[in-house]
Amino acid sequence: MAAATMVRALNQALRDALDADPKVLVMGEDVGKLGGVFRVTDTLQKDFGEDRVTDTPLAESGIVGTAIGLALRGYRPVVEIQFDGFAFPAFNQFVSQLAKLHARSMGKIRLPVVIRIPYGGGVGAIEHHSESPEAYFAHTAGLKVVTPSNPTDAYWMLRQSIENDDPTIFFEPKRRYWEKGELDVSAAPLGLHQARVAEPGADLTLVAYGPMVGLCLEAAAVAAEEGHDLEVVDLRSLSPLDFDTVQASLERTGRMVVVHEAPVFFGSGAEIAARITERCFYRLEAPILRVGGYHSPYPPSRMEEEYLPTIDRLLDAVERALKY
Repeated sequence: MAAATMVRALNQALRDALDADPKVLVMGEDVGKLGGVFRVTDTLQKDFGEDRVTDTPLAESGIVGTAIGLALRGYRPVVEIQFDGFAFPAFNQFVSQLAKLHARSMGKIRLPVVIRIPYGGGVGAIEHHSESPEAYFAHTAGLKVVTPSNPTDAYWMLRQSIENDDPTIFFEPKRRYWEKGELDVSAAPLGLHQARVAEPGADLTLVAYGPMVGLCLEAAAVAAEEGHDLEVVDLRSLSPLDFDTVQASLERTGRMVVVHEAPVFFGSGAEIAARITERCFYRLEAPILRVGGYHSPYPPSRMEEEYLPTIDRLLDAVERALKY
């Protein structure tokens, strides 16, 4: 086990997948010679050649459409969409083709396509570079949607996604790209769609995924100094979503706050709150609260700290839930 950044973990996962299966291909804008804008694909083209690590034109619909065609011919393409906001030119390919062909063919067609999308804010980027569009994809039946929060999960979840026969949207929290954490490529990984308890607790459950798991762990540490014992659940997967782990946590604590960068309005937190309320209403000691972005376009970078969830906003929700 060694310390590594998420970028290094993702690069190692792609390298190992390319080495293990000649049908794995990597494609996207600037993924080859440049190594990707975040250097996730650094040196892969040099080591595996242009036929397997391919620079594409700036045409997201064409990139995803090509990946679908390659998957139909038996390949396992891994596509990089450079930034979250660039996914929308290919949205018809995602929703009308990638998500539908398995059902349309009565199960005869499999599309083992992985779409890597750096997402989220906190990096001072310009418009269309800091959004959190995960709810669009989780709402689309036929797509798997996952997002890691640490280097070890980034490595294993990407390997599992590539080996999986279902189309998978792999969201990478760009604000966590350069944070170091443990990278263990030897231990048996969790199931791809299994949530994990990142921090056990007894008083209240914080539910998060991707970039917000780190914030929740910080909040739990601050709350502990004030005598509150918070549990942190890292969802890891949004579609399917491991409601069993979330429910088990709520039944231990009786209170829950769901946190994500995306707008709270019609966000993933709403589905979690509704489903857990349906499952265990009589175990709730307080309403399930949500902390997230606002129902507005993502602001200019100089204002993003006013938009994104902060530890103060999160602890305020915790305090309100504990007062019930």
